[in-house]
Amino acid sequence: RCSSSSLLHPNKPTITMKFLPLSAIAVVALPSLTPANAFFAPPTSSAFITTQPSSSHQSTHDAFRVSSSLLKASTTPLHDESLSPGITAIDTSLPSLSPLFSSLRSLPFFRLYSCDMLASCEYIPQELFECYTESCEIYPIDDDEVPMDLKSNDFNEHEFELDGWARWDMPSDDYYDTLQFPEDYTGYDGSEVWGFIHNRIGFHEEEALVRDEYDADSWKADFNKAVSGLHAMVSAQVVRGMIEKLQEQGELDPESYQWTDPVEEYERRLGANGETPEAVENMYFTMMLLLSGVRAARDRLLQDCDSGSIGDAEACETLRSILTHPLMDDPNIDAASRRLKDHALRDTNNLWEARMRTRDLMRIMNCVQCNKCRFHGKISTLGLSTALQLTLGRQGMGGDVAKIHRVELAALVTTMGKFASGIELCYEMQAL
Repeated sequence: RCSSSSLLHPNKPTITMKFLPLSAIAVVALPSLTPANAFFAPPTSSAFITTQPSSSHQSTHDAFRVSSSLLKASTTPLHDESLSPGITAIDTSLPSLSPLFSSLRSLPFFRLYSCDMLASCEYIPQELFECYTESCEIYPIDDDEVPMDLKSNDFNEHEFELDGWARWDMPSDDYYDTLQFPEDYTGYDGSEVWGFIHNRIGFHEEEALVRDEYDADSWKADFNKAVSGLHAMVSAQVVRGMIEKLQEQGELDPESYQWTDPVEEYERRLGANGETPEAVENMYFTMMLLLSGVRAARDRLLQDCDSGSIGDAEACETLRSILTHPLMDDPNIDAASRRLKDHALRDTNNLWEARMRTRDLMRIMNCVQCNKCRFHGKISTLGLSTALQLTLGRQGMGGDVAKIHRVELAALVTTMGKFASGIELCYEMQAL
């Protein structure tokens, strides 16, 4: 799993992890949560975390409780107040929307991807690294498990576009299954890759971006914010994966896992006083872009349902429940896409820079030396690039959904499910 940084904390607080059955918890009722080790998954096992912070951290936890009304998933005040209604709409809707994703998890349309897992890194000089845990590895599924029409569509749809938003791997006979190889906390340290993404693929050269990397009056800041939101989602999934491993194993071997304390890692990666205080806000921003993208692709997805490409009638009914959910038509979720469009329309001649960077964002995933992390990273970056493509198109006016490929549609919906899980992890941690 890609990590947010390589920073270590030598002076760790005293934290005791206790896992209790839900029947023994009467203090707070949590919404059902989607585990991080699956992009669409059923509620987590009956477990809860209680902490006993040391005196040096007690005030921080108290501050979380006092100011939790600011934002359900974070205690950091919003930098962009225009996002507040959309964030509230998401918080209100996730309890009814998230369970629908679990029903889609078994559909080949959303879980099968042909990925090049052997491609070389073209961005960073690397030494060969072997992941220290078996959970890093994934293997292609048998050929007879891939529907022929799905494989045929992927081959027929694949095309080379010189200045496209994304450049997915050339389809092959090797398909990988997110159901068989769900997300997991593998112990892999992806800080070098994330550092390259933020420092070299992100935008920093303008004075306004130096002052405000995420909320400057520029589409380049919007791009940075969306990528930061992607990173925040991955960080949330890392924390959830740590929690699940602790539930299964009781403890994490420090020889295999660099980070073993989910509470500390949550505060470092996503907390109000962590490395990126705006991380959770940025995750909501990217979630709004994905929601707007799925809404833009709604008619196309319904058309694929009617043609039988997505699944049987029951599967399509579940997808229709997602596509017709009130959140999809809530105008408040447009705050992120409207902000991005408004900025882009003032600088249409330079949007090629955004397309170039989304292609780089996907190709840098070949530098991830954990195959499971690489696999899910490629899906997530494709989902984000598809949302940007539908929002902006060539000149900031929106993309042509008819040109979106099966794998892009699947990644778009899949990534929205990942973000829903990441936001719900933040709910859980705020409730501690």
